[in-house]
Amino acid sequence: MFLSLNRRLSARSLLLAGAIGTALIAGPAAHADDVLGQAVGKDLQQAQSALASKSYDKAMAAVDAADAVKGKTDYESYTIAQMRAAVAAQSGNVDAATKAYDVLINSSRTPKAAKGQMLMAQATMAYSAKKYADAIPPTERYLREHGPDPRMQTMLIQCYYLQGDWKGTAKAAQEQVDATIKAGKAPAENQLQMLATAYTNLKDADAKTHAYVLLAKYYSKPDYWAVLIHDLVANPNLSPPLVFYVERLRLATGVLKDPSDYQDMGERAVQMGLSQLALNLLNQGYANKSLGNGPTAAADAKFHAFVAQRAAADRAQLAQAAAAAPTASTAGPALTTGYNLVLNGQADQGLALMKTGLGKNPRYPDLAQVEYGMAQMDAGQKAEAIKTFEAVSGNGPAKDVAELWALLLSRPAAH
Repeated sequence: MFLSLNRRLSARSLLLAGAIGTALIAGPAAHADDVLGQAVGKDLQQAQSALASKSYDKAMAAVDAADAVKGKTDYESYTIAQMRAAVAAQSGNVDAATKAYDVLINSSRTPKAAKGQMLMAQATMAYSAKKYADAIPPTERYLREHGPDPRMQTMLIQCYYLQGDWKGTAKAAQEQVDATIKAGKAPAENQLQMLATAYTNLKDADAKTHAYVLLAKYYSKPDYWAVLIHDLVANPNLSPPLVFYVERLRLATGVLKDPSDYQDMGERAVQMGLSQLALNLLNQGYANKSLGNGPTAAADAKFHAFVAQRAAADRAQLAQAAAAAPTASTAGPALTTGYNLVLNGQADQGLALMKTGLGKNPRYPDLAQVEYGMAQMDAGQKAEAIKTFEAVSGNGPAKDVAELWALLLSRPAAH
């Protein structure tokens, strides 16, 4: 889940890039009076030589000796802090490096760009040492004073996450995700994962669902769909038709694979008067090798034969049903017969008949609209189906199912 921050943004790499380069000690003075006295200069030269030979204890002792000199100028104190930061960073002394960085970062002598590099190094050293609480202030200061940086933004989220600070994780991740989406870009998958985990631990069901919706939208994987669908199925108010549409979601997202699931889905389709759809779904199960194998092969074949026979019988009566449906007093006949026309290759006539049914005040209008969207999808009218699903109103399960279908149909093609 996490970026390899040690590899991508190491304190040593920042050091070598010039954030606290020891060559500054021997460099030209910034002002006419910026010179090192003999005592300080001698100690720092010894520190630099020891550092070059990786004698870190000796180098730090020389820095301490320079710092102990009485009456130091501001420039001498600044240069000592540079060398202390260099020695501490290379030796992995996080506490000493942090204190030295603070001196340099808060000094007017340090250019803004160098301060940014130092804040990066300071934060990264603390993160690498698993001192996550200590890494947060320099990371936040960097983002506040130097603007957005993907590595620093992700590290901030991880610092909260790895401490189990779920409120902090949610706040930092949500801000970054929102800004990324506003900029027209896809949020990083690991940021969305941490956001979802944070909301799960905070027991914020709505926010958790939204995070998984974003994961499914930008990184459509079966695991993300499984979470969304599991939460939806857990809804006790899900009607039998909606259970069927959720089963189709499971099939479309690669979650539904068990032969018993196919039989349940087929039975529900037959009960809804959509035997041709049941047959189509069973044929899909045979095509992807979910059916017709192993110990269930005989039962699979028997059920398939039953559904095929039922579909043939319904097909023989379809023209008669289509003629009678428009004059029915309720919406059901027009909706079911229209859907069957779509499934039997008469999409335009079938969808028009379903429209007639929608105009007859269905008992459950949201559910009827979902059914119409499913028929549009099965007719190959993907764009129109998305519009229909997005137009489903209310806050009930039908709306939830419609949103997931709209999301599924709108997702980018897999690369």
